Amino acid sequence: MRNQLVKLVWLTFCHLFYLTTVLAQEKPNIVFYIADDAGYLDNSFFGTGEVQTPTMEKLAKEGMRFNNAFIASPACACSRAALLTGLMPARNGAEVNHSYPHKDIKVMTQYLQDQGYEVIGFGKVAHDKMNTTAGFNFYSEPKVDLAKQVKEYFATHEVKKPICLLVGDRRPHVPWIKVPTYDPDKVTIPPYFIDTKETRIERARYYTDVTGMDKEMGEILDIAEQQFKDNLIFAFSSDHGAQWPFGKWNLYDFGIRTPLLMMWKGKIEAGSQTNAMVSWVDIFPTFIDIAKGRVPKDLDGKPFTDVLMGKKSNFREKIYTTHTGDGKMNVYPIRSVRTSQYHYILNLHTDYLHTNHSDLLKKDGAGSYWTSWYQKAAGDKKAMEVVMKYHQRPTQELYDVIKDPLEQNNLALNPKYKKVLDKMKKDLHQWMKSQGDTEKIYNTPIIKTEDFPIK
Repeated sequence: MRNQLVKLVWLTFCHLFYLTTVLAQEKPNIVFYIADDAGYLDNSFFGTGEVQTPTMEKLAKEGMRFNNAFIASPACACSRAALLTGLMPARNGAEVNHSYPHKDIKVMTQYLQDQGYEVIGFGKVAHDKMNTTAGFNFYSEPKVDLAKQVKEYFATHEVKKPICLLVGDRRPHVPWIKVPTYDPDKVTIPPYFIDTKETRIERARYYTDVTGMDKEMGEILDIAEQQFKDNLIFAFSSDHGAQWPFGKWNLYDFGIRTPLLMMWKGKIEAGSQTNAMVSWVDIFPTFIDIAKGRVPKDLDGKPFTDVLMGKKSNFREKIYTTHTGDGKMNVYPIRSVRTSQYHYILNLHTDYLHTNHSDLLKKDGAGSYWTSWYQKAAGDKKAMEVVMKYHQRPTQELYDVIKDPLEQNNLALNPKYKKVLDKMKKDLHQWMKSQGDTEKIYNTPIIKTEDFPIK
């Protein structure tokens, strides 16, 4: 009798172990590759298409391309904190660059661990020291040789659980690679830049880093497909726009719009696209939902699973974004709300000058072209207009992003758009209040003066 009982217990244990293993294998493995400062136009399929990104092309052809994906805040720490908490900056506490979320906030990776996932990270996933508190079962800090690191991990670790692999490439963050593979004379300069020899050289260097990042991602994709076969969700995005004027540290589309690609063979329709507006705070809630986890209702983020599966074509009606600052180099708080047609931007302190590391430090491979911009502006009216538009902003900006996708024609003072402006302004202020946004200034700004020097 005792032997039969022991046998029954053993069989029950084996059965439960088998079911647990099967259910674990049914959960898709997740790989999320994160670029650092890659503009949404700078790839093979957006913009001019001159930047070669074959891995992104593969993901777009075999998965879904999001045409309207946005980050929460255009600075590394703030954007990644929002991604990993599902909360916007005022709520999670990381409002300025090099700041971190409140310690009592449960990070999104932990919800995946609750569903049986092993979460592993390589490179710049979170910002700086947050990588040690981001809920990784395993983390490797070096930001180079990412594919080699990942390959070595799988060669030396037995995988028993579904995996969430997060890989953070440092490219194309400054400083850009010294020797470009693109011809500076042939790169396209955006119409709101100043076309100088120095700009072209640095643009070619930036493009080279974008392509290098894409190549490394391709190697990671090969490893993931060999390891997980078709039981794999592979996603790619960037934490915000590039470190170019009007990009990073700005709330124009050039700063807040991001490439987002997701591939899941047999589940996501190959070659599909969506115009649904989604935010970076929605990404992990979507992963958790796919893993059959419970997505907390008090998050700012929400799952867009139905968009991925082709069941819905719309998601968010409005996208809210914030920017507060980055140390002493950038003290310029901005808030914005964007719909599918209009983008309203509120510059909170127009007595401040908009500056950042690029124009103040003018480092090689990170903004040295600014010297040539100032020199050209001294004797060229159009160049001067670009420089002054960059440094000095009106209180309100309103753009019709359908008619004016590059956001060059400010409609804020046009009486025809007063109702649109008033409605979006009201919506933004109500949202800021609901977020507990105190509009706090964290450092000493550079105050605008009549004799502002252009050096």
